[in-house]
Amino acid sequence: MPVLDGTGGVKTVTGVYDFAVDGGAAGTLTLRNGSGDSLPNEIPAGAVVLGGYIDVTTACLSATGTMAFQIEGAADLTSALAQAGLTTGLKAVTPSFTGSTAIKTTAKRSIRVVIATAAFTAGKLSVVLFYK
Repeated sequence: MPVLDGTGGVKTVTGVYDFAVDGGAAGTLTLRNGSGDSLPNEIPAGAVVLGGYIDVTTACLSATGTMAFQIEGAADLTSALAQAGLTTGLKAVTPSFTGSTAIKTTAKRSIRVVIATAAFTAGKLSVVLFYK
């Protein structure tokens, strides 16, 4: 359901990771937006992330690597997930539509993934967040 900027409705932002496009080297990567181009996904300053999910469509593979997803600060969407936590299907993120888990942005932010410990060799996923 599209919502116009400046309205009071809940909005959606999607960040996409695809090993075939983004590679799997250790480091911090700003996810591409859900429209398939290279532009970043963006949430405005002062937005409150209410909830969301990760949709893994191709299992993420690595010998010992981890992925942690963040929007405002380190691992605020997920803790470091090993390969076993990145199999196909829907995965939970920390904001779960409660005041105690919501995340408020202090500046314009993009969804990022931090790949650590070792590189990934496969994987494709979308991080979908709902914010107001």
